[in-house]
Amino acid sequence: MEKQTLPDLPYDYAALEPVISAQIMKLHHKMHHQAYVNNLNAALEKYTAAEAKGDLEAMVALQKQIRFNGGGHINHSIFWTNLCPSHQGGGKLHTGPLLTAIEEKYGSLETFIEKFNAQAVGIQGSGWTWLGFNTTTGHIKIVSCSNQDPLSTEGILPLLGIDVWEHAYYIDYENRRADYLKNIWKVINWKNVEERFLKART
Repeated sequence: MEKQTLPDLPYDYAALEPVISAQIMKLHHKMHHQAYVNNLNAALEKYTAAEAKGDLEAMVALQKQIRFNGGGHINHSIFWTNLCPSHQGGGKLHTGPLLTAIEEKYGSLETFIEKFNAQAVGIQGSGWTWLGFNTTTGHIKIVSCSNQDPLSTEGILPLLGIDVWEHAYYIDYENRRADYLKNIWKVINWKNVEERFLKART
């Protein structure tokens, strides 16, 4: 299997300030995300070797590492593209299919954000909250996942994910997760989210 690599950010580390500091972005991307990539590659290499030997016990034991680190890689790769500097359109959702779907489901964008943040702030420990698309029902849905479990494990396509692990906000906001969640909407890349939504519907 081809080795996984750390994706480049589509903006500078300081581009999301003052919502997210350059210090957090650099640590989050170069240290935390890179660690998930490194650990995933190591686990996959061991899995391949175990598979070649027919060592089923080792293969099963490695699945937990693959799920955690693979999920961390998948989730963060989406997260970086879900963000955008405000001067490049971050925080602005214009009239279109995604806004219509949000208004039909939640009444307004403001109500959706309130419900999303209430669910995200309530996560015990670490995890993610997502706006996802349920391909079975054809509707959007707010879903939370613990640790680094990817949303795909729930059978739902990810559109927008917000990381509520402490490493995503603690340097800037300390224990004020609610303040982080309130401010991050100023740098959400709604264009990217809508592109994912339109692709999910097809």
